[in-house]
Amino acid sequence: MLNLFIAGAHVRRAIEQVCRSYDLQFSHYNVLRILRGAHPEGYARCDIIDRMLDPSPDVTRLMDKLEDLDCVERRRSQADRRVTLHFITEAGLDLLQRMDPDIQAVQDSFAASVSDRDLAHLSRICEGLYSNMPHPDTEE
Repeated sequence: MLNLFIAGAHVRRAIEQVCRSYDLQFSHYNVLRILRGAHPEGYARCDIIDRMLDPSPDVTRLMDKLEDLDCVERRRSQADRRVTLHFITEAGLDLLQRMDPDIQAVQDSFAASVSDRDLAHLSRICEGLYSNMPHPDTEE
């Protein structure tokens, strides 16, 4: 497990360095990536938290920063006025598009250090780990 943590931290630091070069934190990038996947429908706050790599109860603060950057827009749901939906804006999509080559370079660097066969095997191992372990937020 220690090797898994070390390898994950190493790759994450490389992605965080890319994020810093765009004046973002990793969590901001993660939220934008999630909202790009939901574009154009958007997600409610709870749906974003469920999809985050590092779930944070302070998504509102993250959204405030992304809204200040004109990357996210919030609107009340028409179906349920109690729910606020979050949407990625064109500026947010443009930012991710500018970041994509730098993120891809980190992925390419990772892939270059491991054979395709080992990458596929690593992927299967990781999927086995997280699909068979109880989720920390649920009771056993």
